[in-house]
Amino acid sequence: MRLFFFFALAIGLSACSHTPEPSASAAPAIPEAVPEAAPESAPAPDPAPPAPAKSDNRKVLVVFGDSLSAGFGLQPGQSFPDDLQRKLDQQGYAWRVVNLGISGDTTEGGVARLDTATSLKPAVAIVELGGNDGLRGLPLTATKANLDQMIQALQHTGAKVVLAGMTLPPNYGPDYIRQFEQVYKDLAAKDKCVLIPFLLADIVTKDLRYIQRDGIHPTAEGAEIVAGTVLRAVKPLLGPPRTH
Repeated sequence: MRLFFFFALAIGLSACSHTPEPSASAAPAIPEAVPEAAPESAPAPDPAPPAPAKSDNRKVLVVFGDSLSAGFGLQPGQSFPDDLQRKLDQQGYAWRVVNLGISGDTTEGGVARLDTATSLKPAVAIVELGGNDGLRGLPLTATKANLDQMIQALQHTGAKVVLAGMTLPPNYGPDYIRQFEQVYKDLAAKDKCVLIPFLLADIVTKDLRYIQRDGIHPTAEGAEIVAGTVLRAVKPLLGPPRTH
């Protein structure tokens, strides 16, 4: 069963972009009846000014990733970043999780949209990219350079970075798999960031009960477990929870 999981990796991450359904043709407009003139009345009082928007002073935790972060195949609110937010709230941590996961994204795509993360000035950033690079057989030197650029750019804004690692199916060969996994280990050591060696490690069971039928993406229950995996990694970076 474990081999099935890793075999499904070959078709899971790289084929998970959403395809929008065509919109229905617009219905013909129906002419509206012209209302009769209303009798004159006293002018209505000026509306009350809108209440000022409540500022969110919580620190920002960015999840910068692909379909695993985006919650592919799940209902809105069921991705692991959503679960992470709920766990932080329940444990009294005043942090705001911003999910910047895009299905099918590669490290090259991550570099191209890096400013969406750095502009938020996150205090903590989880980099969850690279799986699609490996599945597509992209040069590991480019993957490593792109991840390194993302990590350093986020660190430059003051963020503490957590690097979420991934692995590949056995048919990619032991040498390539070892080199792929080593990319994450080398960067974590070089850039002094926290490493999650394999993001999905806690949901790979014999019966694959926490993984969708595609063999790669977590179920709603699996996403909650992944959120716990991530929380263990980031908790030392968060500081003490707020006091009531």
